[in-house]
Amino acid sequence: MTTEESGTAEQELEALSATVRSLLDEHARVEQALADPDVHGSPGRARSLTRRYAELDRIARVWARLQTIADDLSAAHEMAEADASFAEEAAELDGALGAEQVALMADLRELLVPSDPDDGRDAILEIRAGEGGDESALFAADLARMYERWATTKGWSTEVLDAAHTELGGVRELTMALKSSQDGVYGWTKFEGGVHRVQRVPVTESQGRIHTSAAGVLVFPEADAPDEVELPDAELRIDVYRSSGPGGQSVNTTDSAVRITHLPTGITASCQNEKSQLQNKEAALRMLRARILAARAEAAAAEQTAQRRSQVRTVDRSERVRTYNFPENRVTDHRTGYKAHNLDQVLDGRLDEVVASLRAAERAERLEDIG
Repeated sequence: MTTEESGTAEQELEALSATVRSLLDEHARVEQALADPDVHGSPGRARSLTRRYAELDRIARVWARLQTIADDLSAAHEMAEADASFAEEAAELDGALGAEQVALMADLRELLVPSDPDDGRDAILEIRAGEGGDESALFAADLARMYERWATTKGWSTEVLDAAHTELGGVRELTMALKSSQDGVYGWTKFEGGVHRVQRVPVTESQGRIHTSAAGVLVFPEADAPDEVELPDAELRIDVYRSSGPGGQSVNTTDSAVRITHLPTGITASCQNEKSQLQNKEAALRMLRARILAARAEAAAAEQTAQRRSQVRTVDRSERVRTYNFPENRVTDHRTGYKAHNLDQVLDGRLDEVVASLRAAERAERLEDIG
């Protein structure tokens, strides 16, 4: 490392010092909070603090190592100036530590980029058939399988909370929970929100003509625990009804399906997947908490005049985020311009490369915001 490079590194460390020290203070406060037994009486708060501590701890460890390197480099330079016999040894040390310093500075810059506070959460994903009739429902079923296979490759667990199928095996609506003990699921899946368009010859098409249809996807961060989003009984209206199957026929002789309305916000969630009314109620409450949590986050972002990445809430093929073209075996993401001719692999769950382009674009935007 040259003297000029060393000076530049020192200047950057000094420039970042105030920001990092503020985060180190937060790191100490979060660590102290986690040592409080009362905090662990609230699972939601405990998990949120644990997630934040892990983020801050990475910054603390990188910063500590950078400080050690800076001290060692300073000592080596002083020794070389005081005694010429140390010059060669100091130069070797300077080269090794300088390379590590450059790498760590790059890591620190990445760690300091503000992240979506919900990225570390699990996710609830909803798929809805849109335009295209039976073909749209069949495509929605393909999307559901794609996400289940993707979850398998990522080591996530999946749980279908609610589903309404068609007679041909399609999906009118499906709600799936995605969970992980390590990776933040929402940080990966949130980019799936929007309208997904498919171009292919439907199984119901006798003339071999290519049709275009669409299915909508919504993604919500899941509450860490029920206590994170409190839902007093007085704020809920619970309606029960008989669940229905393909074609709308009743598949249950009891009123086991549940629809819950959060009266203060008007947000609703329903479930008819289980035969037990109690199980359907619990699943609906889980979905409701996720929707309320997302609504709160959007409101907070609006107050801060920050632009939160939006999701298409209407299933209209003109508001598309991604196109799946079967004749060309092509997948195109319209937000980043990503394009690849490996649609068969993507539908088999190999979504990482597509989503990585979106994560990179989001990171670039955040870097611009702090630049």
